[in-house]
Amino acid sequence: EYRDLVCARQVHGSIVRYVSDSDRGRGAFTYDEAIPDTDALVTDIRNVPLAIFTADCLSVFIYDPSVCVIGVVHAGWRGTREGICIKTIKFIRERFRSYAGDLLIRFGPCIRGCCYEVSPEFNGFFPDNVSRKDNKYYFDLAAANKAQLMKAGVKEENILDGLICTSCQNNNYFSFRKEKDKSGRMISVMMLK
Repeated sequence: EYRDLVCARQVHGSIVRYVSDSDRGRGAFTYDEAIPDTDALVTDIRNVPLAIFTADCLSVFIYDPSVCVIGVVHAGWRGTREGICIKTIKFIRERFRSYAGDLLIRFGPCIRGCCYEVSPEFNGFFPDNVSRKDNKYYFDLAAANKAQLMKAGVKEENILDGLICTSCQNNNYFSFRKEKDKSGRMISVMMLK
């Protein structure tokens, strides 16, 4: 039910929040009612859809079938630098006694290393995920998050990545870097049935 949608007021940070049954519908109709200052939502409540919005940032879907918990993460470069995926895994592990090796992860579309031009300082933030081509630097946001997830104990074979670049495939996906202020947002939704 769309009225039950729970949204976050994303701030490009690394705050993870638990969504309870009383949060049902927060942000479904107005942005002001969304859960504030949050970039990751986690729940074990059935029939409560969790939502985040992106337009180049990475959406990360997390599912633990053993304890029946889900999470959705908005991972921009700032949240990635702050380890938002690691913090979300830790939150799930501590709250639900989840084992990272049981988690199933799916990446949504995001801007990729082919198009994500960044400043040289990114080399210091993400030394293993920045490449240099023609005196320009490019950041692989998905690879950085995959590495963090694996560091947190997620099995590589449990991380599925559709390898979609929002900038390369801007005819099908929103890209803030390509479209600037004209860009819309994609909604990523996950729910336990």
